[in-house]
Amino acid sequence: MILHVDMDAFFAAVERLDDPALAGCCLVVGSDSRRGVVAAASYEARRFGIHSAMPMFQARRLCPDLIIVPPRRARYQQVSRALMAHLSGYTPLVEKVSIDEAYLDVSGCRRLFGPPPEMAARIKSSIRERFGLTCSIGGAPLKFLAKIASDMQKPDGLTLIAPEEVDAFIAALPVARIPGVGQRTQEQLEKMGLYRMADVRRMPTEALVRRMGKFGRRLHELSRGVDRSRVQPWQPTKSISEEKTLSRDISNRTDLNRIILQQAEDVGRRLRASGLKARIVSLKLKFADFQQLTRRSTLERPTRSSTVIYTRAVDLLESVSLGKKVRLVGVGVGGLQSAATPQQACLFGDDEAASEEWERVDAAVDAVASRFGPDAVRKGTLLD
Repeated sequence: MILHVDMDAFFAAVERLDDPALAGCCLVVGSDSRRGVVAAASYEARRFGIHSAMPMFQARRLCPDLIIVPPRRARYQQVSRALMAHLSGYTPLVEKVSIDEAYLDVSGCRRLFGPPPEMAARIKSSIRERFGLTCSIGGAPLKFLAKIASDMQKPDGLTLIAPEEVDAFIAALPVARIPGVGQRTQEQLEKMGLYRMADVRRMPTEALVRRMGKFGRRLHELSRGVDRSRVQPWQPTKSISEEKTLSRDISNRTDLNRIILQQAEDVGRRLRASGLKARIVSLKLKFADFQQLTRRSTLERPTRSSTVIYTRAVDLLESVSLGKKVRLVGVGVGGLQSAATPQQACLFGDDEAASEEWERVDAAVDAVASRFGPDAVRKGTLLD
């Protein structure tokens, strides 16, 4: 049995935990600026049609009495770490999939905590008593079903699918409920006459693979109750990124470079704190007409230098023709590996030496920042 624990309106719930006066209010977490978006919405706010990623001006229009609270990422991470540690007390097989949700493989835990229904109820009760928060839990023999089940009775819900119920439950599932099926995939499936998983089950595997590639094979397997994914207690970080929706659309490259510099500093700091180096640098731009563009560049040698990341991101920006204004900028890195991984020495080491020098500078700045705060040492370009 696999349990999926999903915290209810997590960011908003933490804000209410710290400020009980917010209880019962239509509350959203997000930036209260002209270009702000909703990061999380309480269930009271959701009744007005407000949801995450909605522009804040639309949320205000739907609910004039809306209370907007700025996000406190560090606080949410603090509570999340405590929650994950708490869940690890029930089973060592805990896979954190986001800041507010995790999978638990509770196979073999019956003698310690009782059968799955009793154990799930105990987890819900302990989270409420210890943290003052509610969660919804779904349980099933298959990982993808546990995820679906946790969303069936939100908030504060508990839905368990017994092994003997799996076949009928899957057959009745709309294809739109399957993780990985977005709107475009759903439309493609419905054009093929596939509305429920029972329809997918009757479709020949080869026909699905021809139309949908590898995902077609996985979809067919899921329709027959085959899910090879397992709960993985640890997963390597695949990417690190920072992005920002601008308060106003801009096209001035000097202004864009400054934003990229700040994001490169943040990404590099997170890389070094994680003991990682990156081989790929990416730049993301969203224009005023909401068209999105992504550019990537592969470095000759992995780096954790903020300066190297910034330089490569600016090079990517130079390759873009700015025929229209920009509303969002993002810098990211991928191709991550341990900073301790041995590297082939470079025969002509000028670039390598410069990169290592900047890494030493960054390490010194990080040491100062850890003692005196993140703004103790800053690049002059970012002072104003």
